[in-house]
Amino acid sequence: MTLVPVTYKGGIFQHDVVVDLIEDLGGYVVQKHLIAQEVVLQCFVPREDIELIREISRPLFGEVTDSPLVGTEIAIVSMSLEIHHLPHPSCDIAEYVRRLGAKSNMVSLARGPGKRIASLNDEERDVINEHDIAVYLMGNFETCIEYKIPTLRRGIDVPIVLCGGPDIEILKKITDPPMDGYVGNVGRFMRRTKEADQLDKLDEIVAEITRVLEKKREEIAKDPLSVAPARLMGLIREKVPAILDVTSPTPLTVQMAGLRVKLPYDTFAADLRKIEIEDGITLGDVADVVPSRMRDYILVRIRPFSDTNTVV
Repeated sequence: MTLVPVTYKGGIFQHDVVVDLIEDLGGYVVQKHLIAQEVVLQCFVPREDIELIREISRPLFGEVTDSPLVGTEIAIVSMSLEIHHLPHPSCDIAEYVRRLGAKSNMVSLARGPGKRIASLNDEERDVINEHDIAVYLMGNFETCIEYKIPTLRRGIDVPIVLCGGPDIEILKKITDPPMDGYVGNVGRFMRRTKEADQLDKLDEIVAEITRVLEKKREEIAKDPLSVAPARLMGLIREKVPAILDVTSPTPLTVQMAGLRVKLPYDTFAADLRKIEIEDGITLGDVADVVPSRMRDYILVRIRPFSDTNTVV
């Protein structure tokens, strides 16, 4: 059974019918948002059952759409928090990918601006590597990008999509080895992206992120995870009641190969490792539970089948 990410939007009336249907079919609801009289469900459902969900949703005036970014966490890397170096595209891109189901975090570098001092410190590098993908938002000048990018990519293990003022061909020419993705003509400009051509550029960025993530999904499928991240999310909600008291919008953030659990590591890590998944197999048997560099959170990294010889 192949699970694919989708978003359901509809009225709040009887939306529990759709939730129960998704769970009965073996799917998972990753996030649920109640906005006035509307409900938005970001979920994973079996590919062969999407039409059935659409059919059941139609009398409820619900809509099911493909959302390839659901279940991913994206780092939007800006060179600085200063007004001169933090253009509106950074915030607009972060918000745009959220609308399509991703969880995005802004990562601003302490020494991003300036060719002479540009660098990544250990904490910034570790935080970026905790995400599924990083989107680097560079400036307008070709020579500046060419000089800085070898330093700013050093030690980054996740795929990188490079955005900058030069066009795509120039960005590809000045980066060696190549990045995983490129979007040109997105540099620093002090305005909001509200015009049609600017929204098209945001769609181009999302399309490039989606392409890179699909490639990563194919690599994961060759050596599948020992347990689905969305399944672990449900188990943690059920067996660690403290997560229900967390006021963050996403107390459990689903990633492509793990979870970010927004609970203190020292207090709850041992409890997480002891969670029984199935037939005596615990979470600690199939995943690494490690401290996150982001605040005092917990990072759950699920090991592949080749490492555990187990799929539950």
